[in-house]
Amino acid sequence: MKKKLAKILIALGIILVVFSGFIYVLDKKLFPVAMVIADSDLKSKSLDIINRCILNEYSKDFNYDNIIKIQKDNNGNIVLLRADTLKLNRIANTIAIESKKKLAALGRRGIKLYVADILQNSIVSEHGPKVTVKMTPIGRIEVKYRSELKSAGINQVIHRIYVELKTKIRIVIATRSREVTVANEVPICETVIVGKVPATSINMDMSGASSSVPAARDK
Repeated sequence: MKKKLAKILIALGIILVVFSGFIYVLDKKLFPVAMVIADSDLKSKSLDIINRCILNEYSKDFNYDNIIKIQKDNNGNIVLLRADTLKLNRIANTIAIESKKKLAALGRRGIKLYVADILQNSIVSEHGPKVTVKMTPIGRIEVKYRSELKSAGINQVIHRIYVELKTKIRIVIATRSREVTVANEVPICETVIVGKVPATSINMDMSGASSSVPAARDK
């Protein structure tokens, strides 16, 4: 009876040692490499979502002449550019909300990485067990505008408007997690304004046009 119990205890001890070694390899060798791969992959996918949301919204709901008003003096000098901040805010808010929905959907799906790929084993690449990586949007999704004016020759100015979107995501693999900032700037329009350019550079303050929504899903 004692010998049988001793054998059971030895077997359990061996199993415990093997299991502990397996956990150690996962935590020290596998998960850190998986985190680097997931960081790059999920950040790329998040940026793609952001770009699509921005371009989709502005392709259907942005008309330069309806949003930006150009004021000139009697001599044809450009003296003022005024933006319709209400319209810009509405578009920015739509982008933030759509980005929030799509990032949350990506987070729920997550990504799966083959262990063989993580260990850089080309022989069994894309085969065998997988590691599941989840992602959660955190903080806020901030959408802002930036205006740029550049001389384009005699009596011509190029006006560019950019949209800046910034947020954070939390990448989770088992007990490990990492916060990653995702930000991008996308040009949404470029227009040539004809008119005499004043000696003093003109720029348009767009700080009042922006949007910020919680990145996490509503509960």
